Amino acid sequence: MSEKKYFLIQNISNYLDFLGNIKGLANNTTKSYQRDLVKFSNFAQSQNASNFQMLSEEICLGWIANLFEQNINARSIQRHISSAKGFFNYAIKNGLVGSSPFELVSSPKSPNYLPSVLSPEDVEQLLNFKPKNIQEIRDMAIVELIYSSGLRVSEAVNVNLTDFEESKDFLRILGKGSKTRLVPVGRFAQSAINQWIEKRKTLATIDEALFVNLRGKRISTRSVQERIKSLALMQGLPPVNPHMLRHSFATHLLESSGDLRSIQELLGHSSLSTTQIYTRLDYQHLIKIYEKSHPRATKTNA
Repeated sequence: MSEKKYFLIQNISNYLDFLGNIKGLANNTTKSYQRDLVKFSNFAQSQNASNFQMLSEEICLGWIANLFEQNINARSIQRHISSAKGFFNYAIKNGLVGSSPFELVSSPKSPNYLPSVLSPEDVEQLLNFKPKNIQEIRDMAIVELIYSSGLRVSEAVNVNLTDFEESKDFLRILGKGSKTRLVPVGRFAQSAINQWIEKRKTLATIDEALFVNLRGKRISTRSVQERIKSLALMQGLPPVNPHMLRHSFATHLLESSGDLRSIQELLGHSSLSTTQIYTRLDYQHLIKIYEKSHPRATKTNA
């Protein structure tokens, strides 16, 4: 390994160990940091930066321009810059560099997209089918659980049989940052899960995972995404992804309760500001009701 490559790659490796072992970040999160930082390391190498002191603001801006040239969207570039800034903060604290070359670098603005959600009627349509085989029984249980408890797809695939309370009313979830939370499980989800567990017994598996594939191994997030997409198309809906179910869970709860703090706890958000995006979705819902119901809400042509 060349000296130029070593000075960044080795320090990035130490930083990732720090994130995983000391900060307790999830494996998927550290891998995301790794991908971003390796891109930066490769670009720095191409600019002949062989030590920390040679990493200038110009090189950082050149890297960002290079990301744009690759048609990477602004939101992803924001994440790349955040990864780099976190790494250099670590480098400063460990005496590797005196200041960060990203100190004065600003992230590009990105469109403020609202998450896509399903209406309660869409959810009803998605689940309005009788499973014909073991896969569809499992798929129904997955969809019911994600929507019932607001889970991330990574959380759903990592659920183990032993994570339920005895009555299956509650489920222990290991979320981002290795934080554990207790979430309720609705009666429809409980029923679907019980049906799946009975069928699961017919599979030759020693895996403790709740959701397994036909080979008896823990199902992957990719498989869940593809199965839910196929199910939505089968039910006459546009493609649906697992995160839409999580967004729908939060939006429908907020529309009914208005209790943002409780929704924050159920979703496992560390900051209330992350949850507040659903107030905007709820506001849009109220506007639609107003425009549809109020006699003087809509303009008429003169």
